[in-house]
Amino acid sequence: MMGAGFFCGALFGLGLAVSGMLNPAKVSGFLDLAGAWDPSLAFVMGGGLAVNLVAFRMIQKRRRPVLTENFDLPKATKIDRRLIVGSALFGVGWALGGLCPGPAIAGLAYGSSEAVLFFVSMMAGLHMARLVKRA
Repeated sequence: MMGAGFFCGALFGLGLAVSGMLNPAKVSGFLDLAGAWDPSLAFVMGGGLAVNLVAFRMIQKRRRPVLTENFDLPKATKIDRRLIVGSALFGVGWALGGLCPGPAIAGLAYGSSEAVLFFVSMMAGLHMARLVKRA
């Protein structure tokens, strides 16, 4: 099962690299609506959404997953304050850093200083979130 996870992660990272999404300037160009807007990220997201819509429909028809006993789908369906605040913080971090977790982790393979700084900051943020949640 670990081999399947490694393969999927490597395929995802390769897709990010080929599409140019490991470059924070590409993301900043997408978010710069008033300047030199770069719509390529919208095409990458649209392609990912299309593949997932088809795959999710196929997976929902199965009785059980291929590599484990049960499906582990989210149970929460309510939009609450935690979801909104978390989404806003994610978006602000994405806009400021030009990276989100997937490209940051994939960028570590290249030794990118931006990816290393983002990754360290992301881990610190995750640790702080756990501390706040406990308090």
